[in-house]
Amino acid sequence: MLFTEPTFLFLFLPLLLLLIGWQRTHGRASNLILLGASLLFYAKGGGIFTWLMLASMAFNYGMAIAIDRVRGTRLRAAQLLLTFAVGVDLAVLAVFKYTPFAVANLNGVRAVLGWHALTTPAIVLPIGISFYTFHAISYVVDVWRRDATAQKSPVHAALYLLLFPQLIAGPIVRYRDIAPQLARRRVTLDDWAVGVQRFVIGLGKKLLIANTLAGPVDKLFALPASQLSGPYAWLGIVCYTLQIYFDFSGYSDMAIGLARLCGFRFLENFRWPYAADSVQEFWRRWHISLSSWFRDYVYVPLGGNRVSVVRTYGNLVTVFFLCGLWHGASWAFVVWGLYHGMFLVLERLGLGRWLAHRSAVLRHAYLLLAVMVGWVFFRAETLADATQFLAAMAGHGGTELHPLRLGWYLTPDVRLALVAGLVGSFPLAPAFHRWRDRQPGWRLHLADATRAAMLLAVVGLSWMQVAGRAYNPFIYFRF
Repeated sequence: MLFTEPTFLFLFLPLLLLLIGWQRTHGRASNLILLGASLLFYAKGGGIFTWLMLASMAFNYGMAIAIDRVRGTRLRAAQLLLTFAVGVDLAVLAVFKYTPFAVANLNGVRAVLGWHALTTPAIVLPIGISFYTFHAISYVVDVWRRDATAQKSPVHAALYLLLFPQLIAGPIVRYRDIAPQLARRRVTLDDWAVGVQRFVIGLGKKLLIANTLAGPVDKLFALPASQLSGPYAWLGIVCYTLQIYFDFSGYSDMAIGLARLCGFRFLENFRWPYAADSVQEFWRRWHISLSSWFRDYVYVPLGGNRVSVVRTYGNLVTVFFLCGLWHGASWAFVVWGLYHGMFLVLERLGLGRWLAHRSAVLRHAYLLLAVMVGWVFFRAETLADATQFLAAMAGHGGTELHPLRLGWYLTPDVRLALVAGLVGSFPLAPAFHRWRDRQPGWRLHLADATRAAMLLAVVGLSWMQVAGRAYNPFIYFRF
């Protein structure tokens, strides 16, 4: 179920809030309601794969309890149980997500050797499997590390793994961060105000900016190489750079807002990543829950930066290779991950120190150029397509006359979305709020009234988009 579709906005969400809203203190009854709603939320789109998700939940619930029981007395047994649990989780993910990719590459090798191709049955990727698998792994690992105690209540454990705001596309929530909230939480009027505001902002990001820019992005990336000249390629990647940020950060805003309405407080997942001035800082601001997951569960166990310089660089490259592969089973995603890993290594080798002595404008231009080039690999269907697109950006694109002028793509709504996206990519709102808090009372009320009017405008415009069925799946749903 999409957060932006009428069924969710006008039926599912209002009924859910009415059911849980009568309780001032949210405990077991509220958890049962939320668990049932989360299952319904997933089943609408997940279908038969709902059973796979439930099996994953039950398996990791049992394994966490088993690990917790033997962790203090039989360390070796706990390690074996942890290895088995993580191995099963990764195996399920690999079967559904990577089998076609692995077979396709293996068939390429077999073709060179003159062998017949292997065939596999069609495999459908379950919605959200990458996210709930990572939730499950972090849970059992944290229990083994004693960063958390295994949850004995199957309702609480299931709700952690299946809570609908973060179930499909994150953010990746650590069990230890919300364990106390599973047992008892309160929802105040301030929570409702913050939750509604956050949800509305995310809704506007998705429907008014990301969806508007999706049109030219899809058309420009679909152009044949012979017609893809520099201006068309640059417009396409600028639009996509804004589209993916507002699509995914919009989803995260809505998830955080919905969680707040239900009494849960999630950590932030984005902090103005395009305002960074290095790739290292970019990854401290972009998809924070994923980058911190890889840091804590892959990079640190590999030795992090506590080992030799060469191994540290190898750890960075390994992490970003896996990060790219996590996003999708294709070589384009792998190259995207290695590309970012390469920049992190270069910045540690001295590029970062050199940039630190340059102007803020140059540092920021470096970051944006590096990120946009990387997004080409992320968006293109194949490596060949990405190479052709990058060639066009470098001025070596097609020479065939395009049947449409560049301005045809820049419709008034696209231009407005571009301006709003450029402004919204930088932390101007927090600066405005700091200014507002310093104002006298009457000016403060004026600022609050202005914000309320803007939120109402976003709601009205978003509802118009929903009524026109101008919504589409979030980009990260396919991961």
